[in-house]
Amino acid sequence: MLTDFKECEAKLRSGDLPGAEAACARILGSQPDAPEGHLMMTRIKRSRGDFDGMLSHARKADALTPFRPDVTLAFIEALTFCGRTAEAIERLSALAGRAPDDAALLLRIAEGFIQLGLFEEAGSVYAKARAKAPADPDVLYNSATAAIALGDMDRAEGWLNAAIKARPGDYDAYYNRSTLKKQTPDHNHIGEMEGLLKAGIPDHKGAIQLFYALFKEYEDLGDWDAAFAHLQRGANLRAGMMRYRVDDDVAAMAEIEATFGAAFARGIPAASPEPGPIFIVGMPRTGTTLVDRILSSHNAVESLGEINDFALALTRHTGPVTSKSELIRATATLDFDALGASYLESTRGRGRDSVWLIDKTPANFLYLGLIARALPTARIIHLERGAMDSCFAIYKTLFRMGYPYSYRLEDLAAYYLAYRSLMAHWHGLMPGRILDVRYEQLVTEPETEVRRLLDHCGLDWQADCLNFHSNRTPSATASAAQIRQPLYTSSVGHWRHFEEQLTPLSDRLNEAGVSL
Repeated sequence: MLTDFKECEAKLRSGDLPGAEAACARILGSQPDAPEGHLMMTRIKRSRGDFDGMLSHARKADALTPFRPDVTLAFIEALTFCGRTAEAIERLSALAGRAPDDAALLLRIAEGFIQLGLFEEAGSVYAKARAKAPADPDVLYNSATAAIALGDMDRAEGWLNAAIKARPGDYDAYYNRSTLKKQTPDHNHIGEMEGLLKAGIPDHKGAIQLFYALFKEYEDLGDWDAAFAHLQRGANLRAGMMRYRVDDDVAAMAEIEATFGAAFARGIPAASPEPGPIFIVGMPRTGTTLVDRILSSHNAVESLGEINDFALALTRHTGPVTSKSELIRATATLDFDALGASYLESTRGRGRDSVWLIDKTPANFLYLGLIARALPTARIIHLERGAMDSCFAIYKTLFRMGYPYSYRLEDLAAYYLAYRSLMAHWHGLMPGRILDVRYEQLVTEPETEVRRLLDHCGLDWQADCLNFHSNRTPSATASAAQIRQPLYTSSVGHWRHFEEQLTPLSDRLNEAGVSL
């Protein structure tokens, strides 16, 4: 059996999923009660997009070893992928209650809470981990990330400083620390980080994180040339580590337009005035988090943050596919009532009481036709921002996951143009269903725009929506620090500080007829 396990692991690592599944099936054929075999099959089924199969094997492994934390965590992950959010939270809470004082295990449990958007629960688990291992750099770093989401920037800074002291090579901690507040001539970390770069960074990932951190701090000080030089080096290095072709995403958006046309639109039901989910979409860094905070300051609304529940529901209902093209074609013929019910079960399982729940996932703009078809009660809000400010705000952000087009200016331009085309398509397909909100108008005429937002959602006026910066609910986005501040307009036209360096981007947008 050990040979079969080694073969299975090797095939899984190489991407030979059919071969891995066949090897794992041999293990389970001879030993059907082997929990390790079911755990391995759980990983394989996940990689194949077979989430029902993933859950089936994870459940069997958990039943065979009910008190083994790593198996329980795999089971919880499978429940999450299958939209069984309420059961996932219940199981995770139970595990947190009985877990031994093992810092590594507590970190994994806390990470599970974070993935479910439960930052206060994660913070409590991190507190247990700190009591057990107060100087552990992983515990300190992860405690800081939870504190950032909860808006406690001072405590986050203290833990990041302690993490760096304990492990000077934790370059991600340097990057996170740079984002917590605006640096000043008297308080910054530029000398420290430049010294690290000069001494040499042993891995590219660490160098990238320092380059982005230095960009942020030089930008805060208004040293535009030094800032961009570091940003460009970091972005180029990050792009060079990725296997990404923007043409694939551009082609996928074109196929979405071709697939979801007038015939599909005839099946879209009329928008219902009843309460329902609120989708906030657009390119990242365009004000989606700001609108999320404004609306969730209303006493009838709660935010789920950036979640992947709709994309996961789609994947469950289409089943395993081998390409983006196959996925797009499959989604056009789904049982849309079942899709909507699956999404609502997943989001309601997150334990929020409000009937109005915000899904602030920018990339949901890809699915707007499906959202309108499956969820008649959905409100859709689309954030727009000046083209150059929008693209530059994306380019200067080091994303933890997703947005692979953001590290080359030419890729960024190509993706942005395809996005604009797709949004125009959705507007033409279902006029009046999508509310466009411009970031520049929102920050200069807040009351007017907030009233538009509330009217679109069918919500009554509440002045608290203008005091969104007092909203204490967690936020784990790249804007976690900014949304704790009142509205400001300094980001409007900010790209012009880097106008010369951004010429390749502005030229491409100009050629396409996009106003800058």
